[in-house]
Amino acid sequence: MKFKILCVLLLSGLTACAQLPSNKEAEKTGESTDPDEVSQLNLPKQELTAPILFDFLVGETALQRGSLDIAVNRYVKLAKTTRDPRIAKRATEISLHAGNPFAAEQAATLWVGLEPDSVDARQTIAALLVNLGKLDAARPHLEKLLATEKEGVDNAFMQLNQLLSRNPDKTATLQLIQQLSQPYKDVPEVHFAISQAAWFANQHQLALDEMQRALALRPEWEIAAVHNGRILQRVSAADASEFYRGYLEKYPASNEVRVAYTRVLIGASEIDQAREQVQWLLDKNPEDAEITLAAGLLATEMGDFDVTEASFKKALTLGYKDTNAVYFHLAQIYEETNRPDLAMEAYQQVKSGGRYLPAQIRYADLLALKGHLQEARAHLQKLPAANDQQAAHLILAEAQILRRSKAHQEVYDLLDEGLKKLPDYPELLYDRALAADKLGKFKILEQDLRKLIKLKPENAHAYNALGYSFAERGMHLPEALKLIRKAVELSPEDPYIMDSLGWVYYRMGNIVEGLNFLNLAFAARPDAEIAAHLGEVLWVQGAKDDAKNIWRTALEKDPDNEILLETLQRLTKKKAID
Repeated sequence: MKFKILCVLLLSGLTACAQLPSNKEAEKTGESTDPDEVSQLNLPKQELTAPILFDFLVGETALQRGSLDIAVNRYVKLAKTTRDPRIAKRATEISLHAGNPFAAEQAATLWVGLEPDSVDARQTIAALLVNLGKLDAARPHLEKLLATEKEGVDNAFMQLNQLLSRNPDKTATLQLIQQLSQPYKDVPEVHFAISQAAWFANQHQLALDEMQRALALRPEWEIAAVHNGRILQRVSAADASEFYRGYLEKYPASNEVRVAYTRVLIGASEIDQAREQVQWLLDKNPEDAEITLAAGLLATEMGDFDVTEASFKKALTLGYKDTNAVYFHLAQIYEETNRPDLAMEAYQQVKSGGRYLPAQIRYADLLALKGHLQEARAHLQKLPAANDQQAAHLILAEAQILRRSKAHQEVYDLLDEGLKKLPDYPELLYDRALAADKLGKFKILEQDLRKLIKLKPENAHAYNALGYSFAERGMHLPEALKLIRKAVELSPEDPYIMDSLGWVYYRMGNIVEGLNFLNLAFAARPDAEIAAHLGEVLWVQGAKDDAKNIWRTALEKDPDNEILLETLQRLTKKKAID
């Protein structure tokens, strides 16, 4: 049996272990039962008493009715009472299905104790202990599992590293992999696993040393070469480039390395050399759909959209399997090159998968931009939503289309209706607050943003929007400053939040401090709204020529910006700069 981890913790909880085929299934297929199947000779001599039968019936009934907590409790009790490894296994699986890792640990511990030679049982308890952060307890199980591997220890370490990467204590994870690796120093995958663990533990020199040991044992290993270059790039792009170039001289057919090398060249603005590498990939792999697509994506990063378009189309003719991805990328190129009709056609070719909904939303947006507002809304409304997140995204997309046409009341009504179905969805609350602001419904704005802050205390934009709304109205200015400072703390590099901080200082009468932050914001992003605020403070200070210059530049880029036009009208009584 190849080493495999069956039970892993996902973000949403625990998944049940893969189940072994029953004897009947094995008989149907003509295959022997799994070696982990319990020998009849090892089963306990347990009398089927009335209490045991009662617990079994209650557990199964609860399971069928979805009462998972009851099912877990009954089956864990049965496993302890009967000491039957089959029931211990069943209790483990039910506990995992119920998302109860602690009950699963009890049941799996009993299971492996009753069946110490079961690989399935030991895999399960090892995975559970790792995901519970109990690395020391998991270690002996992992050691025994690795010891059972003869030809497959290389793959075992690659899978092990993937499992252990979920553990938040990266230093402890590194130490465990180093301990497990001791008997296998001649296996390149072992050094690869140590290198990755060292990287995540921020021990970059160790990561580099171990990846180079892996390459010394297996020089032609492309994936190790790619990772070695990435580690080098953390310190020096020139070193990474030199390594990739030297590697490709020895192994010119290493396409993955060439792709990584090209990205380094693009990052270093060595565009001519990058183009040479892209052309090499295309010339040497004329019938490889994946390489053709990769070359097209690299060309996109350089702005070579003609090459990108040709590569994507060729990838389709070569039979690239994920046509949805190709059409989605192709549509983006058409948008980038101002060909909306072709973009819409390409988006409509995205038929399924994770890109389906984003493609349809972009199609609707382009439809609205062509003036077909109602048709665009109808398209969005008929799209199926598989979950609350997708339902919310469709509402937000429709609201964005309406907002562009300044239908503020319709935007508010749409979001208000959406919140009746999804009352705590953060993005809907935020957008309704903004819509309420446009309609002068300040109480709704404040209510939604305060609720959003309670739901998502790390949402910098909620603090910023509420603080800015207070500052704009000249009310609750001390609280506005506190809110915006919190937003800066959460997102210190955001120029819009920096703009709000400067604006609230200005509103509080601290013009010098306000001007400092507004200048910082404008330097980071010369946006029309930031230009409006900075220009106003300069105007009030008497630097009217400086203010006009800033406004003039902003108007050239965004002549229809409402805040900028309102500022001009209010301060200069004009809508243009002389």
